[in-house]
Amino acid sequence: MQKAASVWPYKPDAAPAAPAGVTANQQAYTRAQRILKADEFSSAFRFRPVFKTRNFTLYARHNDMSQARLGVVAAKRLAPRAVTRNLIKRVAREVFRQSDLPALDCIIRLSGPVNTKAEPAATAVLKKQVRLQIVALLASQRATGEKSP
Repeated sequence: MQKAASVWPYKPDAAPAAPAGVTANQQAYTRAQRILKADEFSSAFRFRPVFKTRNFTLYARHNDMSQARLGVVAAKRLAPRAVTRNLIKRVAREVFRQSDLPALDCIIRLSGPVNTKAEPAATAVLKKQVRLQIVALLASQRATGEKSP
């Protein structure tokens, strides 16, 4: 039996189009903008928290690079479901990508429980709550422009 030809319009060599009103540069969140190494995380944790919200803590310190970098820590004991932890990371990266920060290493750490296993893993209300808190964290660094030790 012969299979029907695929009508899927996907072309592997074509770059995805940016949404209306977003330039390709705004859409990028490159590897250079991520804090990946354990020693980079631990060096930022040695400093005092810069800003706190109900569920999150921001650690920030100036770096010698030309751009800001982001690290996100979401502990399993505070967000027991992977869906919730991934939502936190996704929202943090999106807000970071859209913010105009000086050359900082920013680590956003989940410091209070977001939901339990009894509650839904991800809802519009939870996403909005997370987004508002992360926007407040990063806006504190953009607005003050203060230097961390």
